[in-house]
Amino acid sequence: MTSSTELRTATPTVPAPRRPAAAVPAADLDDLRRRVHGPVHAAGEEGLAAEVATWNVAVRHTPAVAVGATCAADVAAAVGWAAARGLPVAVQATGHGPVRNADGAVLVSTRRMQGVSVDPVRRTARVEAGVKWEKVLAAAAEHGLTGLCGSSSDVGVVGYTLGGGMGSLGRRYGFAADAVVSFDIVTADGALRTVSADTEPELFWAVRGGKANFGIVTSLEFGLFPVRSVVGGGIFFAAEDAPAVLHAFRAWAPTLPEEVGTSIAVLRLPPMEELPPPLRGQTVVHLRYAHCGDDPAEGERLLEPMRAAGRIVVGHVAPLLTTELDAVHMDPKDPMPAWEKGMLLAELTAETVEVFLAAAGPQVQVPLVLAEIRLMGGALARAPRVPNAVAGRDAAWSVFVLGPMVPELAEVLPRAGRGVLAALQPWAAPGSMTNFLGDVSEPAEVAASYPPAVRERLLALKDAVDPGGVFSSGHALSPRG
Repeated sequence: MTSSTELRTATPTVPAPRRPAAAVPAADLDDLRRRVHGPVHAAGEEGLAAEVATWNVAVRHTPAVAVGATCAADVAAAVGWAAARGLPVAVQATGHGPVRNADGAVLVSTRRMQGVSVDPVRRTARVEAGVKWEKVLAAAAEHGLTGLCGSSSDVGVVGYTLGGGMGSLGRRYGFAADAVVSFDIVTADGALRTVSADTEPELFWAVRGGKANFGIVTSLEFGLFPVRSVVGGGIFFAAEDAPAVLHAFRAWAPTLPEEVGTSIAVLRLPPMEELPPPLRGQTVVHLRYAHCGDDPAEGERLLEPMRAAGRIVVGHVAPLLTTELDAVHMDPKDPMPAWEKGMLLAELTAETVEVFLAAAGPQVQVPLVLAEIRLMGGALARAPRVPNAVAGRDAAWSVFVLGPMVPELAEVLPRAGRGVLAALQPWAAPGSMTNFLGDVSEPAEVAASYPPAVRERLLALKDAVDPGGVFSSGHALSPRG
């Protein structure tokens, strides 16, 4: 078992740069520095590594230039400058999302853009590009409202939302992207546009689900929901009861109302001192649960069948404020090297569970920290009031695997993770959710995550808005032209 210290400090496996980055002429750098308010760092300069540091330290960026944007004007200046010189552009806020090194690109860091405002009358929030969910949840909670945060409030709002955004309240309220009202975006021509369903409907459709393929979103306005608290938390079951617990979950979860969000995961926990002694260094089965209905007693009652499914090692499900939702999934906040990958399932049968256990169950020696099955459906399956490009609505379940990308696991971890997903292919639903794509081999894999009609529409707009492929890092679509 890899220790928590090793996870946090291990030297990540960094792919070699695709090509030597040509030095940017000093005059050009001076020109860029005159255009922006924030810092500009060229390759080899002190300060660049800190500017482009990631949460997932398995990805280490080696851009040609990093720009620490302080405002939308900085982003526009950086994109226009890069496009004029034929340089690709990447964007990063919190560093949770990178799956590829932005080698040779102009990397725009938006973490300084921290504006948040809440309109309690309209039930909306407006955030700038660097804001994390924890800041939004706190501001919204003052008015008895909340946003559609994912499993961790440490994640940036904009990147999460543009990739779809599936959280604990999603079965009741939909994907986070469904709640977007408008956004400001800098496109490949360096222009700053305010986009909504009324102003630019095609771009509004595409960016909500199309991630960073069409530009850099500098601010986002989205709807909030009248939820003050949930009945939520987690129950950790003993490893030896994994078959009974997984089969009970398979039968129980589809009976739940839309007010419940739930998942179950096989966790191989490192011996972290922060963990309770019964969990430290152990393999367990973790049930995650959140009920956002109006009757807390109903939330407790619905959980009872699972309480009896196996021996509980540690368990705490209770009323949680919306600012405490991290207690449902208990995702780590400290940076770590991670490899991840996801898929969608059309069904979860008894045979599916047996195959999942045979591939990733507690008795199997695999280098995965987590192998999760999450219930979808409800509002996640319905088209939003204003259609968007979010993929995954036709799936009943999602599967996600994650492991520590330390040097000694660099080859075996991806092979093991992909092996778990391959074993579940007989029950796969088409496509994948963008935020759960994880490691991808080429743009074609990104394109294949969308339904055919959505894919063609996205590619057509990519041709029109970014024909030169300025935004070509991470989960990028390639323009066809």
